[in-house]
Amino acid sequence: MRLALLTCVVLIAFASNSILNRMAVGNGEIDAIAFAVIRAIAGAVMLAALVLARRRALPVFHRARIVGAGSLTIYLIGFSIAYIQIDAGLGALLLFGGVQVTMFAGALFGGERPPLRRWIGAAMALAGLAWLSWPSGEAAVPGVAVVAMLLAAMGWGIYSLAGRAAQDPMAETGANFIWSVPPLILLTLLRPAQIDGVDSTATGIALAIVAGAFTSGLGYALWYAVLPKLGGTVSALLQLTVPIIAMAAGFVLLGEGVTWRMIGAALVTLGGVAYGLGAFQRRTGSSGS
Repeated sequence: MRLALLTCVVLIAFASNSILNRMAVGNGEIDAIAFAVIRAIAGAVMLAALVLARRRALPVFHRARIVGAGSLTIYLIGFSIAYIQIDAGLGALLLFGGVQVTMFAGALFGGERPPLRRWIGAAMALAGLAWLSWPSGEAAVPGVAVVAMLLAAMGWGIYSLAGRAAQDPMAETGANFIWSVPPLILLTLLRPAQIDGVDSTATGIALAIVAGAFTSGLGYALWYAVLPKLGGTVSALLQLTVPIIAMAAGFVLLGEGVTWRMIGAALVTLGGVAYGLGAFQRRTGSSGS
């Protein structure tokens, strides 16, 4: 029960990142790359402060940072570049689809053998997500943005797989965030002149800080805490619920509209996740997983 509760908190934190991003970047309160930089700095400061306050060390120079910090940085940079030019719905589909492929492949390579129902459930959930996310009209699909989003998906998938070996989730996540800051600042400095930035407002900066310190920093640390108990394919499947949670939150908090297509797609996605996790599997005796 405790694992299920913590996992739900993590998924809500991930969905909250999407909401905060839409409130800040989508409403023109801040530039997408500036949002990513402030988000990373806030996450690094929050986690470093908590770790040091508990008199623990930050494993900044541990060799695990090569994978952990490297994959997180690829995710943050790819995500930031992609959302400058790509439709949000299509971006979500590319991101979560890529994460599924990366995490399932990594889990198989690591010796995990998911049951057939998990493959079927993942396919159903992805189909529902495609139905939910695919733009109804024309959508911008520039090659650079697509590649950037697929790299972001690969980065997040590897980051999640690496988290299964985390010994100190908060300290390791803090160290990962610290290493992600310099490349993001460099990206800001090297931004092409033809890309016009948006003037950052106090609201946009505040939303970026909240996203970095709480829903990203603490959320990612908690993700590293639950990953060892979930397994690669289960954690990959669960993440497909994030766009659905974000859709519901957008309706409740932002007054965004909901169509019958969105409701139907949400049911297909959630049904696929439930089936993949064995929620509809008959149990005999006290056995089951």
